[in-house]
Amino acid sequence: MRTIYNINTKWAFTKKVDIIPDKIPVDWELVNLPHTWNAIDGQDGGNDYYRNICFYAKQIEKKELPQKDCYYLEINGANSSADVYLNGKHLAHHDGGYSTWRVDITDELIMDNLLVISVDNSHNEKVYPQAADFTFYGGLYRDVNIICVDKSHFALDYYGGPGIKVTPEIINNDAKVHIETWITGLRENKEICYRIFDEKNNDVAKVVSGETKAVLDIKNVHLWHGRKDPYLYKAKIELLENNEVIDCISSKFGCRTFKIDPNNGFFLNGKEYPLRGVCRHQDRWSYGNAILPEHHKEDMELINELGSTTIRLAHYQHDQYFYDLCDEYGMVIWAEIPYISQHNPLANDNAISQMKELITQNYNHPSIVVWGLSNEITMKGDKDPDMINNHRILNNLCHEMDKTRLTTIAVVSPCPIDSPYIKIPDVVSYNHYFGWYGGETSMNGPWFDNFHAKNPNIPIGCSEYGCEALNWHTSNPVQGDYTEEYQAYYHEELIKQLYSRKYLWATHVWNMFDFGADARNEGGENGQNHKGLVTFDRKYKKDSFYAYKAYLSDEPFVHICSKRYINRVEDVTKITVYSNQPVVELFANGISVSIKEGKYFFYFEVPNKGKTIITAVANGLKDESLINKVDTFDESYRMIEKNAVLNWFDITTPEGYFSLNDKISDIMKTVKGKLLFMGLVTKMLPKKGEKVAGGFEMNDSMMSMLGGFTVLRLTGMIGMMGVNLTKEDLLDLNAKLNKIKKKK
Repeated sequence: MRTIYNINTKWAFTKKVDIIPDKIPVDWELVNLPHTWNAIDGQDGGNDYYRNICFYAKQIEKKELPQKDCYYLEINGANSSADVYLNGKHLAHHDGGYSTWRVDITDELIMDNLLVISVDNSHNEKVYPQAADFTFYGGLYRDVNIICVDKSHFALDYYGGPGIKVTPEIINNDAKVHIETWITGLRENKEICYRIFDEKNNDVAKVVSGETKAVLDIKNVHLWHGRKDPYLYKAKIELLENNEVIDCISSKFGCRTFKIDPNNGFFLNGKEYPLRGVCRHQDRWSYGNAILPEHHKEDMELINELGSTTIRLAHYQHDQYFYDLCDEYGMVIWAEIPYISQHNPLANDNAISQMKELITQNYNHPSIVVWGLSNEITMKGDKDPDMINNHRILNNLCHEMDKTRLTTIAVVSPCPIDSPYIKIPDVVSYNHYFGWYGGETSMNGPWFDNFHAKNPNIPIGCSEYGCEALNWHTSNPVQGDYTEEYQAYYHEELIKQLYSRKYLWATHVWNMFDFGADARNEGGENGQNHKGLVTFDRKYKKDSFYAYKAYLSDEPFVHICSKRYINRVEDVTKITVYSNQPVVELFANGISVSIKEGKYFFYFEVPNKGKTIITAVANGLKDESLINKVDTFDESYRMIEKNAVLNWFDITTPEGYFSLNDKISDIMKTVKGKLLFMGLVTKMLPKKGEKVAGGFEMNDSMMSMLGGFTVLRLTGMIGMMGVNLTKEDLLDLNAKLNKIKKKK
């Protein structure tokens, strides 16, 4: 029988790039795995986190290992490239930071061994990801094991997979379960025992043969039906020699069917099953990507509480434990490789190898329904023949390796809807941020209607949408203010628009959690993307979390928004309540203010005098908050950008005249405003056909989005376009705008 020997403890670590040592140097740091060297500097902003080759070393005594014929080193995550050395000899190299891979160390293993693994997260033209809006944490950030097996064993070097492939075929009320395996050193006197167990560990089916493929029958099959009934079977395969088990592997699996209809969305087991959920990044505050099982479990519990039916696991292969949790909790999953942002022909082979690993290692998970080919890959345009050809290769590869699932892509917003690129996969989703990166929230639904009308046979979904929020607050939220109130408003509007469109095959909020993006310098807290519904440390659920819980969850609750916004200047203030109950009553200092009937979102007007305890009551459930009347606005609620050239208090805003705080589209509606932009401002704005931030190509869609930006917000982002404006430049522009009257 195989033994898995974990070697996570007592590694020596160094950032010193030097020769491979023959013994562990005394000045190396002692660490336990999982480990990343970017847990702090990958989250603090400045885009200056350490990216280079680092070394891990560990002494291994063979006598501590079980006595077996063969030994394999198993590495479950080394970002981004890694090399393995045993006793000074180079044994293996691997490119790709998010998958499992193994190395046969049998022939080089002696009594006392020095294992050294070099890990490199520096930029590499041949390995994805190469450019993206998240931190590429370096390190051995998942478990490292030694697997000890007999000479005859289920294969350990087949794309890092589990050695077992389970394909259920549903026929009426029964299932035929096709099981395939791979065996190293299979001899004539060996037999293979295939068995299936139900959730109560009852033996359901059994076949014994000398073949590496078998078909087992399940009568009256119990289907895996998402959150409603995530029922799992277990396939167990034993390798027998003279009736003795010499190796054994197993895998849980689920029996289900699904289809995606361009008009009616997602169907599970023949029934409509709307996919409404979130995207997830794996990292968290002060841990980076070196997270523990309890962190994965906490993430799943929060996503489950929200009521999600689906998760897009962005933008890479996630930990096997999390895929297991997805199966167990009944989440429907989009799994993808880190082929993101920029196509590079030098990395085509790596995209293919990462896809092979993703599918091989995750084939048995019933939660997964689509393989994601790429994300926002047309940032530099959709015409590159090599990029299009590489997508066709990946699409065909997915269908060759897995005939049961579909393929998809996450398309960047400006990509034309008639692009040949979007016709490659089976289904398509777009990443849209109308209402945050320009445009208006009202543009989202009509955009999808237009796509659906012009491409009626292509299933369309929304793979990303969201906006950032920190602990900033206001009674008058506006796009770009980073307040919790604007994020809540944005998601209320998007829920109304997206969830009412049945044809959308899936919608995924960007993002469930704030995450590390060391290049970001915005929102008043650098180094993070704050679009999460939950904070980076998982300690605080933003109000927008409860907006989704109201719509998606069956768990009764009531929630008062803006609890952190206590001091308010207005005489009458708006109180928003989220609940999945049909009636909400609001009290101010114990006196009933109003009773509202409705769905999900409830709005109240409350007198603001002194200190007021607000209580919301819904079907016996209660929630409380506090407001306090003040004479002047509490500036601790207002964002002040770090490293900003200009802040809100620098800008003069005469009534009836424009300023940097006005939207470009409004200014352009006036003759003088248009003339101004034809002059000075057009020098800093890209023209149609030009490349802009991140390599985007300017087109009508991008122009429409830019119209929704305020001038100040746009100037705060054009540094990415290579345009640097001084404070004096902006004040001069504001003075010119102050002379232009607004249209009444």
